[in-house]
Amino acid sequence: MKINGINKTLEVYENIEIKKSNDIRGISKKDELKLSDKAMDYGIALKKLKDVPEIRMDKVKKIQDEIKTGVYKPDGEKIVEKMFQEANFEKRI
Repeated sequence: MKINGINKTLEVYENIEIKKSNDIRGISKKDELKLSDKAMDYGIALKKLKDVPEIRMDKVKKIQDEIKTGVYKPDGEKIVEKMFQEANFEKRI
């Protein structure tokens, strides 16, 4: 018994499978990630925290000595201004 034309039949089915797989690829969507405002704020705060310099013990000792002797008189407005400058916070609207 001789079977002819089987290769042509297989080619037809192979082409159908290739076409189906190409169609599926065209439908797929890209993955997206959207962070909440709270998560973005947390990320900004964490980045700023990493940028904070280490404690400078020489300055701490100097201020402690000034407090003990009663010479230390901090200017509250300058302290707050400096804190906001260093933190570089951005207002969200």
